[in-house]
Amino acid sequence: MRQAIDKLEASKIREVANAGMGRGDVLAFWFGESDEVTPEPVRRAAIESIERGETFYAHNLGLPELREAIARYASRLHPAIGMERIAVTSGGVSALMIAVQALVDAGDEVVAVTPVWPNLTAQPAILGATVRCLPLQPVDGNWTLDLDALRAAVTPATRLLILNAPNNPTGWTLTRAEQQAILDHCRATGTWILADEVYERLYYAGDTANGCAPSFLDIATADDRLVVAHSFSKSFLMTGWRLGWLVLPPALLDNVGKLIEFNTSCASVFSQRAGIAALAHEADITPRVVAHLQACRDTLVPLLQGLPGLKVSAAKGGMYAFFQVEGAADSLALAKRLVAEAGLGLAPGNAFAPEAQGWLRWCFASRDTGRLVQGVERLSGWLAKNC
Repeated sequence: MRQAIDKLEASKIREVANAGMGRGDVLAFWFGESDEVTPEPVRRAAIESIERGETFYAHNLGLPELREAIARYASRLHPAIGMERIAVTSGGVSALMIAVQALVDAGDEVVAVTPVWPNLTAQPAILGATVRCLPLQPVDGNWTLDLDALRAAVTPATRLLILNAPNNPTGWTLTRAEQQAILDHCRATGTWILADEVYERLYYAGDTANGCAPSFLDIATADDRLVVAHSFSKSFLMTGWRLGWLVLPPALLDNVGKLIEFNTSCASVFSQRAGIAALAHEADITPRVVAHLQACRDTLVPLLQGLPGLKVSAAKGGMYAFFQVEGAADSLALAKRLVAEAGLGLAPGNAFAPEAQGWLRWCFASRDTGRLVQGVERLSGWLAKNC
């Protein structure tokens, strides 16, 4: 076994979930997905595709119809993006891994802004890169970026900068000014940017013209050293479909097609047909999803803020409440105790970075906001007995 693989940490989120899976009395908020089923028109498109017998390989880069639909969708939200910049992948996870494979050699230096979903730091490590983490700073439950620290961390020796904003788990979101400063600096150092923007539609600040979180696609040129990863999972309630895409400089497209061949060959055709339907019905699906998630956030966060010993703020984007528990020394142990003793399933903060020790992540994407209220009641009762 390669040493880089042997040294990989198993998912602490999975470790907590495994302790509670199969228990009907546990309220599970550990994974980053809604408990709402994929909308019917999307499911129907996949069923019809299967009934037509579309069960064979597709083009490595995705069905042309889907790539064109993604390009039109992206161009409604951002400056025009042609399909020659779009590669369809078997999920956002695959999109990110393929991007790292395309850009990073063993021994390269990669800088990642953390806390962040652990796959984003593990992927370059799997390829033998040296990963340096740049921590966000918590201030009264909010996480902020020190731009001067980022400029100092990203040098001409840095091959790749990895950013996830809106961020999982913190909800931290880049401002347009921060994005411009980062892009200008990376242009100067020759550093590639991999921007995980899968949560861009899950944005609640209401301060942008398109309703999305600020995106590097709004300010970058087609030939900038920028790759943006997207997914159908969050905004279209399609986590299980494993369908994502990359927005790339056109010069990378053919080689990314090769990498898709060697990873998954292609996304399944019926999932791609579902993606086409999702984009066709986007106006009926995504605004409703976002409005409901905002209602979930606005239900959960004030209740958490009312509990003694917790620090939490309402995130501008994403689908998570990330909160600090006073006196908690080990997030993983705390999360396991909450499963065992309170029937409450949350993700441990130290799954995302060492600096998030003592924090917990609560995915508030719940079809029934009453489950969130019930979860807070369980947490409140447990804290009263144990803290």
